This record gives sequence, C-alpha cells and structure tokens, in this order.
Amino acid sequence: MKNKKLLLLLMLIVSSVAYSQTPAPLSYTIKGVLIDSLTQEAEPYATIKIVKKEAPDKAVRMAITDINGKFKEKLADVGIYQITITSTGKKPIIKEFTLKTGENNLDFGTLYTSEATNELKGIEVIAQKPLVKVDIDKIEYNIQDDPDSKTNSVLEMLRKVPLVTVDGEDNIKVNGSSSFKVHVNGKPNNMMSNNPKEVLKSMPANSIKYIEVITNPGAKYDAEGVGGILNIVTVGTGFEGYTVTISGDVSNTGAGGSVYGTVKKNKLTVTGNYSYSLNDYPASYSNTQRDDYSAETKLNSTSKNANDGSFQNGSLEASYEIDTLRLITLSFGMYGGGNDGTSVGQTELTDASNSSIYNYSMNSKSDNSWYSIRGNIDYQRLFKVKDRMLTFSYKINTQPETSDSRSRYTINNIPDEYLQLLSLNDQRMDGKTNTTEHTFQIDYTTPVGKLHTIESGAKYIIRNNTSDNKFYLADSGSDEYSYNESRSSNYEHLNNILAAYAGYALKYKNFSAKAGVRYEHTLQDVNYLVGTGEDFKVNFDDVVPSTSVGLKIGQTQNIRAGYNMRIWRPSIYYLNPYVDKSDPTNISYGNSELESEKSHALNLSYSSFTAKFNLNVTLRHSFTNNSIESYSFLENGILNTTYKNIGKSKNTGMSLYVNWNASSMTRIYMNASGGYSDYRSPAQGLKNYGWDGYAYGGVQQTFPLDIRISLNLMGATPYTTLQGSGSGFYDYGLSVNKSFLDKRLTVSAFANNFLKKYLSSTSRIESETFLQRSEYRYSRQRLGISVSYRIGELTASVKKAARSINNDDVKGGEGGGDGGGSK
Repeated sequence: MKNKKLLLLLMLIVSSVAYSQTPAPLSYTIKGVLIDSLTQEAEPYATIKIVKKEAPDKAVRMAITDINGKFKEKLADVGIYQITITSTGKKPIIKEFTLKTGENNLDFGTLYTSEATNELKGIEVIAQKPLVKVDIDKIEYNIQDDPDSKTNSVLEMLRKVPLVTVDGEDNIKVNGSSSFKVHVNGKPNNMMSNNPKEVLKSMPANSIKYIEVITNPGAKYDAEGVGGILNIVTVGTGFEGYTVTISGDVSNTGAGGSVYGTVKKNKLTVTGNYSYSLNDYPASYSNTQRDDYSAETKLNSTSKNANDGSFQNGSLEASYEIDTLRLITLSFGMYGGGNDGTSVGQTELTDASNSSIYNYSMNSKSDNSWYSIRGNIDYQRLFKVKDRMLTFSYKINTQPETSDSRSRYTINNIPDEYLQLLSLNDQRMDGKTNTTEHTFQIDYTTPVGKLHTIESGAKYIIRNNTSDNKFYLADSGSDEYSYNESRSSNYEHLNNILAAYAGYALKYKNFSAKAGVRYEHTLQDVNYLVGTGEDFKVNFDDVVPSTSVGLKIGQTQNIRAGYNMRIWRPSIYYLNPYVDKSDPTNISYGNSELESEKSHALNLSYSSFTAKFNLNVTLRHSFTNNSIESYSFLENGILNTTYKNIGKSKNTGMSLYVNWNASSMTRIYMNASGGYSDYRSPAQGLKNYGWDGYAYGGVQQTFPLDIRISLNLMGATPYTTLQGSGSGFYDYGLSVNKSFLDKRLTVSAFANNFLKKYLSSTSRIESETFLQRSEYRYSRQRLGISVSYRIGELTASVKKAARSINNDDVKGGEGGGDGGGSK
C-alpha cells in the first residue's frame, strides 16, 4: 500500500511539472499581405521577424509570407511590438504596433515593398536566405546557414552543393568534369585550382559564407574551366560593426584553430582571418599488379605510406569609401602548408612460370611545401545612372612550391641488364617550381533603358612558370651524392595573355537572356636552361562565345538553357618535362608542347523553390576534340605516364538536387548525378565508355534545447577514364552541435566512418600491351570535437568592389581542377 501511495505521488508531481511547462495559448492574431509596389505582384517567402519593443534583439516570432504574399501569426501577450519584413533585394518594412486586452485581431492590410538601395542605412540585416539560390548562369549554396558547417571542412560541404561531386578519394568534379576553376571572393586562385582537394579539406567550413557554382561563365570570365567555376565567398562581407570569432578543433587525425575578425569605423572597413592546423594521418597501404603481355612477365609492388603535415590560411582586406560613388578595396592573402612523408615498399618481377626475375626494396622520405601569396587593389566608380559602373584592378600572385625527396634501395636479386635499366642507385631530388602573375584589368557595365545591360572590358596577364629540379646520385649506403645533369631540368614557360570581351543582357518581365563573346591572344615562350628540349615560341588566338536564357514561371519556378565554349591552358603541373623516377618501374613527366584544350557544352535546367520543397534538375552535354589526357605506355618493362592532346570525349549527364523541409525542425536533402562518358584516342588506338553515378543525402534534425543532429550518407559507382576505370566508394557521417550564450558559443562533436577504420579503392589502367590493377587502403575515419566563440555584432552593409580580377585560364593538377584522366 505504501508503494502505491508513493507511485501516485510521483505521477502527480510529473503531471504538475508537465502542466507547468505547457505554454499559454496564443490568443492575439496579426495578419496582412505583402505586395511589390512596382509590379503589383505578391511577394512570397519574405522573412518576418516580430520583437517586443523593450527587447529588440530577441525575436518572439519568426515566419515567412506564403506564395500569395500573405501572413497570419499569433502572439501570446499584450504590449508594444515591432514587426520587420525583409525580402532579398527589397527595402525592409518596419512597423510598430500595440496589442491591447480585448482587441484580439490586428489587420495590417496591404503592405508595399520596393527595391533596396545600395546601403541599408543602419537597418539590421536579418533576412534568412534559403540554402540554395538559382540565377540564370549560376547556383549558390549557403554554407553559413547549414549546421554541418560548424564541424566540416569546405571539402565535406562541397558534397552537398548542386552540380558538384566529391568521390571517395576526395577528387572533385563540377558538371561531371574535373576541369574547373576555383575563385575566392570573386578572385581566381590558381593554386587552389591546381590542388583543390588538398587545400579545401584543410579549410574550416565555418569561415565560408556561400559557394557559387557558375555553370555558364559569361564573356567577362577568362575562357577557362570546362566544368565551370567554383566561387568560394568567405564570411565578413556585407555587414557593419565588429565581430571576432575564435574556433578550435581536435580529432584523431590532428588539431587546429582559427580566428576571424572584422571591424568598420566610419568609411573604413577591415577584415582579417587566420587558421592553422596540424594533421597526422594513419598509414595507408597500396598494392599494384602489372601484366606485360609482350614479355609475359608480372610485376607486383606493395608499399606502406605515412605522412603528417600542417596547413595555414590567412587574409586581410580593407575597403575605403571615398564618397558615395567611389570605393577602393585592398586585399592580401596567403595559404599553404607542408608535408613530411615516409614510404617503404617491395617490388618483384616474375616470369610466366612465376619464377623471380628481380626483387628489391625501397625506403624513401619526402619533404614538400606549397604556398600561394596574392595581393589585390580595386578601384570602383559608380555613376548617377543606376547600375552604371567602372572598375580598375591590379593583382599580383606568386605560388612557390618545393619538393625534396630521398630514396634508398636494397637489392635482393637483380640481373645486370635490369640493374642498368632501373638505375637503382640511391638518389636525392631537390625540386622548386613557381608561378608568378601580374594582371591588369578594366571593366565597364551600363544599363541601356530599363531592359538592357551592356558590359565590356579588357585584361592583360603576365604569367611566368619556372621549374628547377636538381637530381643527385650516390652509391648504395653512401651519403656522398653527386649532381647528375642528364636527369636534372631547369625550365621556363612565359605566357603573355591579352583579352577583351563584350556582353549583352536582357530582362523583360519573366524572361532574361545573356550573350557575349571573348577574344584571347596568347604569346608563349618556352626556354630549357638545363635538360632535353628545344626552345620555342608560339602564339594562339581564341574566340570564345557564350549565351544563356531563362524563363521565370510564376513566383517559384524557372527554366534555364545555355551554351558556352571553354578552353584550358595547361599549368606547370602538365608542362614540366622533369622525369620523376622515384619509382623506377613507374616514371612520369609532363609535356611542354601541350596545346590549349577546347570544350563545348549545352545545358538545360529546371528549378522550383518553395518554403517547403526545393528542386533543381540539370541536363548537360559536352564534347572536346583535343582534350589533355593522361597517357600511359610500357617501354622496356617500365610504365611511362605523361600528358597529350589525344582525347576526343563526349559526356552526357543529369544532376539532381532536392531539399525538403519536412517541418520547422527537420530538413531532408539529396545531391545526385549520373551520366554516360565516351573517350576515344584514334592516334593511340584507345577507346573507353561507361556509366557512372553519385549520390549524397542526409537529414538534419533540431531537438529541444536547440540540439542539432545531422546524418549524412554518400556513395558512387566506378567511373570511366580513357585507359581504364576508377573506384566506387561509400561514406557516412554523424554530427551533433549545440549553441550556448545566445548562440555565441557553439560546441560540436562529429564522427565519420566510425564503424570501420580502413576503406579500399581500386583502379585499372590498360592498353593492348599491358594491364595494371591497383588497390589502395586508406583511413577516412575521423572522430573529434570543435568549439567556437563569437564576440561583437554585425549590423549593416559594407560596400565592396563589385568587379575584380578573375584569372580562370589555367588547367590545374590532379585531384580535382584538372582533366588528367578522370573527367
């Protein structure tokens, strides 16, 4: 009986607590309708924020207008309130109102909104952007508003971006092509384009505001980038006031920290950030088997590799408003890092009866560094005619890299003829490369009437690529190295590029169109200071057209179509003639005689964006007749890999992005793509074709106490290359984050691939004379926590030059941003 009384008492206490936590019913209703003052059309999905007058920083209700511009909200208490209604590109509407006892309904009637001016005059920016926004020639993904950005790198966030795929080895494709360019804040960054996966997986996503996928670059952009352009916009632009954010993270693969700050005083705005990380990755393992059909031999190589390194990234930007029409922007930035690596391996060649022909082991160490340092100055001049603008820009950029390695060989069994062929002396290589650019640019745009816009501009680039590789040999076990000139190289590649463009845009009611043409003249001068090769000079002329059209269907749907031609000039990565013999049975070198690659693309897209459901579908077909392809062939039993303009490729694919806001607390999303590729090289007698697919999906759930959980799954089928195929993969991740102190302090925990430490990938390269199969075992397991704390406030618009320099004309290195055999 006593237990029953205790149980009854406990039930009464629980019921009382639950009742006390039940909110009071909302009994006061406000409503209205929002109309565009110019078009007299409803303004759907505008953001509504309601605050009490005595607590303007704390919203009591947040909502949006429906598809007809209407809103109807309920409030619990009487008092004096303020309602703010914002919509992208429109002036905010701010009204004060009073709710009194006995007056349960308040009708604002029709509220009119109009286009915003260049400055927000101190009004707080509170519009909540959707994660995806579509324009006639680009798609924008809002990284800052995605909770996963608190724990992920920029590379991980790219998996969510429409039209972008990232495979299991972190190789990036845009529009199905690994030939693309990367910009930061509208300015091109060649090192990031050359090594995107290495840089982007080291950059914290919480430093990024949004990422644009420019699918149809117009005439104002350099004619480079087969897949398009990724423009990464960092936080800090578009606000006023001051703020400082300090972040740190630690995981099983390393640790890092960052600081970001911005301040505006009167007409001067200064923004700076710096981040540093240390990485210590688990060892990886590789196994390669190669069948030589002519010699009837089999080569087997195994290795264990380990590396650790660091990465740092920093920038400083300042803008000064001379007056309301003139603006100067200066910026400085750098990023880069270094790696220390070790590798131990075993190689054996056997004959048809599986008897050993030779056997040796290798022990190597490497020390690499790479940096990108740039500076910009932009002058912007506006006019009394709205949207008329003139800009002058100058940019300097240098990208020094070093690559030093040491290799020692232990010969277990090898005949003299193979010993001479493989050159198994202990060796040392000290390599330096650098690309330095000076760019001068002028841009002018002006409206013609209310419907038309004309833009034009010119650019001059001085680009100097240098590569100096010194090779040294030593007897086995000796530390006395001697310089070997025959295997060394010193090479210069100078490009002078003169470009001019003109473009036209039309916007009439729900129809919009853009068209343009760009002319580029390239003067190329190649000099060999050390090494084989003859000096030569050559000039190129390219005319690059582009066009796109769009039709808005109602308030939430649009259709877009476009054509563009793109070209790729090979970077120093592809041009460098130095022969890398660190693996004696598998050597590689560039080709200084490569020509620019030209690609043509057609695309058709449909988008529908509502408050609940977002959809974007894109069909794309592209073809190239002189693509730069990685080409491998056997010579005396040694695999040679280089690059040639030998490819004829056709790619047809479809990309799908879906986002469903199932409730105010639940978001479900998917980013997927698939297509058919056909690669041919008549001169080498090679052809290959096949289908491939990729999908990334997940769910984000917000629980009570503002706890947010994200679960993501991804996977891809094997992909096709000219001489073989790459590997498929799968991946998964879970993250939890919680904010404190009015969202100033955020604590997050994350776990990726937590059920299995190692994953495997396979690839295949083949021709009529050989077949090579490779397996690579590596760890993608990542477990850790991150913490960030913000102080200060940002409130109003900061002006920034709307045009700046974009050098988009260099084909980068492998791992994304290139076309080397994995398009």
